[in-house]
Amino acid sequence: MRLSNSIAAFVVASLSTAALANETYKFDASGSTIGFSVHQFLGTTQGKFTKFTGKIDVDREHTENSSVIAQIDVRSIDTHIKKRDDHLRSAEFFNVEKFPQIRFKSRSVKRTGPESGDILGDLTMHGATRPITLHVKLLTPLNETSRTRWQVTTEAIARRDFNLMFAPATETVSGISQTVAINIEIEARRAH
Repeated sequence: MRLSNSIAAFVVASLSTAALANETYKFDASGSTIGFSVHQFLGTTQGKFTKFTGKIDVDREHTENSSVIAQIDVRSIDTHIKKRDDHLRSAEFFNVEKFPQIRFKSRSVKRTGPESGDILGDLTMHGATRPITLHVKLLTPLNETSRTRWQVTTEAIARRDFNLMFAPATETVSGISQTVAINIEIEARRAH
């Protein structure tokens, strides 16, 4: 759900002096994590999305011209319990037949430090689009292999903002938090 956060991490690449102006980076899903956690009663459910793509266009001379886009395949949700994952994919929650993707598209990029930045953009999920700010931090500088790693954080996402609510009776007895925390680390590779 906070999958959009992954996108912000790549924009931070524009902050590194090791890279050239006007570069493109692509998410490497094999080395990245787009995860989330939701509190329920006395415990916390951890999950992730395993299929996603993203692209970061970096303008080193004019960071504000950088951009990020990302798409997450909602069918790839994995909370380590198949029955729960199938229920989350159903029409009662994500409704993957009607809304198969979560998308993020940046509107502006702002450098906040030598290895950090904020990316303001639009997160579209379950038919609703809301503004979100991703805070990105460079974890691994660029090197000769053109790979880098970013950490992305944001405020918790409210399920209600994206119409991700169970039936009223289920919401009442489930004890599921209305907010979802995001855990994102993105490994990006310079496109050739």
